[in-house]
Amino acid sequence: MKLNYKRTFIVGLAFLSICAFWQMYDNVIPLILTNTFHLNETLSGAIMAADNLLALFLLPLFGSLSDKTNTTFGKRMPFIIFGTGAAVVLMNLLPLIDNSYYQEASQFKMISFIVVLGMLLIAMGTYRSPAVALMPDVTPKPLRSKANAIINLMGAVGGIIYLAIAAFLYPNSKTVGVAHVDYQILFVVVSGIMFVSVGLLYLFIKEPKLVEENRQLEEEHPEWNLAEEDESGNETLPADVKRSLAFLLASIALWFIGYNAVTTWFTTYVSVVMGQGLGGASTCLLVATAGAIVSYIPIGNLASKYGRKRTIMFGIILLSNMFALGFVLTNIFKSINIVMYISFALVGLAWAAINVNSLPMVVEMCKGSDIGKFTGYYYTASMAAQIVTPILAGTLMRLISYNILFIYSAFFVLLSFVTMTQVKHGDQKVEAKKGLEAFEDMPD
Repeated sequence: MKLNYKRTFIVGLAFLSICAFWQMYDNVIPLILTNTFHLNETLSGAIMAADNLLALFLLPLFGSLSDKTNTTFGKRMPFIIFGTGAAVVLMNLLPLIDNSYYQEASQFKMISFIVVLGMLLIAMGTYRSPAVALMPDVTPKPLRSKANAIINLMGAVGGIIYLAIAAFLYPNSKTVGVAHVDYQILFVVVSGIMFVSVGLLYLFIKEPKLVEENRQLEEEHPEWNLAEEDESGNETLPADVKRSLAFLLASIALWFIGYNAVTTWFTTYVSVVMGQGLGGASTCLLVATAGAIVSYIPIGNLASKYGRKRTIMFGIILLSNMFALGFVLTNIFKSINIVMYISFALVGLAWAAINVNSLPMVVEMCKGSDIGKFTGYYYTASMAAQIVTPILAGTLMRLISYNILFIYSAFFVLLSFVTMTQVKHGDQKVEAKKGLEAFEDMPD
């Protein structure tokens, strides 16, 4: 059994477009809220947190709805096309309102901006789960860790493409000291990336045909399926599989609590504890991202050989140790150095080992008709953690000490190791090849 890399890269275009959007959203919208509309940090932060709050409801909802959808275009494709189309239109209204408000401020324009922003977040929420669920729909269960590695890689590429475009279009010479920055061209370019990416996805991925092929393959391998049917023919999870799912979702929440605390507060932490500026802290986070990017595909291959659970638990141990080391290094040294860069590269490796394998383990526990719903479960656990941890970690840092950040993160990541020991399902492995079949994956 061999992964279709070309198909998987094309499926990953949907995630590329999503990540390009969110990178722009996180970078630009706070600037507009504070610089144009002059909202304080509390109000701006509340608005920026709205996407995670909406995601708690929208991602499971539309993931489940896409499971029940049946059209000539497929189950996921209608949501992807509609969501992208609506987002492309709505996002290009934002800089128009922004520019108009700068020219002549009015409460109506501010309210219009918030309303359009809310509609945009809803549009994006309608298709994230269906877009991510498309990969397991068209990929055999034993190959999903490899495929998810490519999907994550495509998402990282989307973020990098945006950063490169933003750096080219808006260098410091065009923004520093400028009273108002017009972001219209940036929104147009990113919306173009989204349109082209989803257009290529629609042209080259014939969802109904590929889903049917994968369904037939699963029927040939009943040992892959963990779900059962009750007396009415509905799919149900056995009690032991439900227990594994619950512990896996708890693990996902715990490691996101630990990891997201560092990504959220590290720049502030470095400023207070080490007296370092934004540049060094940003470089550390960039090194971690680079470490994850170069690790995605090797980690996917490693999981196929040694198992997803083992690979995740290796990542957990490495990540918790790197966070503990981060506490030591930031209290020993007064400046960011090569040792810290190496440790953050290993943070990226560890995060790749965890992230590549967690979604495949979740969707492994269901049949094809529930993939969207189970993808929603995954995002509910991760998004809930990302809502809670900035507030919880920030409060502890304020009440106790900033030094608690890495201890906090290491503790919660290590706690996920305990819950992962109780996960007994979702660790599908590729069967060993025999005879001439063993040569089919060798390079030409």
